[in-house]
Amino acid sequence: MKNLSLMRLSIWAYLAIFFAYLLGPLVIMSITAFNSPEFPRATPWECLTFEWFSALFQDERILNGIKNSILVGAGTVVLSVAMGLAGALMLTQIWPKLRATYYTIIIAPILVPGVVIGISTLVFWDRINRMVGLGADSFLSNGLFLTVIGQSTFIASYCMLVLVARLQRYDIALTEAALDLGATHAQAFRKVLLPFMKPAIASAAVLAFLASFENYNTTTFTFGEYPTLTIELAQKVRYGITPAISALAFIIVLLTVFAALFNEANIRRKELVAEARKDATVEELSSGQFKLPGFLSSNWAAVALVIVACATVTVVGTATVYSPQQCIADVQEQKRMESELRIQELLRQRELRRQQQQEEQGETAPVQSQPATGNNSGFGGVFAPGTLSGDGAEAETESEGNNSGFGGVFAPSALGGDDASEGSDN
Repeated sequence: MKNLSLMRLSIWAYLAIFFAYLLGPLVIMSITAFNSPEFPRATPWECLTFEWFSALFQDERILNGIKNSILVGAGTVVLSVAMGLAGALMLTQIWPKLRATYYTIIIAPILVPGVVIGISTLVFWDRINRMVGLGADSFLSNGLFLTVIGQSTFIASYCMLVLVARLQRYDIALTEAALDLGATHAQAFRKVLLPFMKPAIASAAVLAFLASFENYNTTTFTFGEYPTLTIELAQKVRYGITPAISALAFIIVLLTVFAALFNEANIRRKELVAEARKDATVEELSSGQFKLPGFLSSNWAAVALVIVACATVTVVGTATVYSPQQCIADVQEQKRMESELRIQELLRQRELRRQQQQEEQGETAPVQSQPATGNNSGFGGVFAPGTLSGDGAEAETESEGNNSGFGGVFAPSALGGDDASEGSDN
């Protein structure tokens, strides 16, 4: 029993660490969207503000990037899901001996780096454009076209994997029965196979859109005049980011939570409806009067969705009437006072160091002011300060004698009139 309890505690601790590692950065980034400093940071907390959301919606480059990302994502979804569905159908119907080879070829784009795909797409379609003889402004050189083609090259492989997983559960006898009853292949596909594949197609479409929305490596070579959101964010990071980016991340996270909760609530409601139909009588089913469960009854996802929706409405309503200007002004005044105190402290420390240096110089000054006695320089007083000054040099020469080591040749009186002749007679 103790081992079982310890194992449960270990599992819960592991889950807590895992989700903290997974969701921690998102939580911190969401907090920075509501903090007033101009650089994204969660601590220290200054003032609650909603101005970064306003700054986000006023940034034309970000809004243009979002619009381009949606356009590229829509095109990528259509092309990738269509190619993925075709590849999945071909994979299930191809000759078994070629199935492994075909599967390897279809999956290969996933293994190719996005940079290589982007460069290859740009070079290939540029060559096609020149061969056809179209101008530089043709649709083959359009950034939206190149980006959709480049992204669909590898995203279609992801879609195919999702569709193949669903298609493996399909009973081919249903299609054969439809054909035996007189349906054409197109009718059998549209009325039998396609409804069965709808959940997988929806999942593949969501996966394709998200993969396209966040792609950067391939898009950076193909976007042309249509930069996507990831391109705009990468360019903004070079010059410094603001909490407006955190506001964008918070909105994306919130929309993701809404979509996940709504999908889960819908699935749970279908399960409750199926259980209600199972418990209903034949008369109730035929009359349609059996009791259907409510949207919120025994549906935790629906309850969570309503709570999140109410919290969002409350935050939006608060943002319309709340003004952080007074709080920001108080914080700026406090920062100014702290800066002045810091400056005064630095000036005081500098003054103390200057006084200490003056005291040290005062103690060493008498020792340095004493004149040097004798000729201890090794050059016999040649470089003494009084050597080049008239009488003082002669007096010093007469008092010290001939100690220069050159026999008085460089004495000041050596070249003067009578003194020089007397020296020569001697």
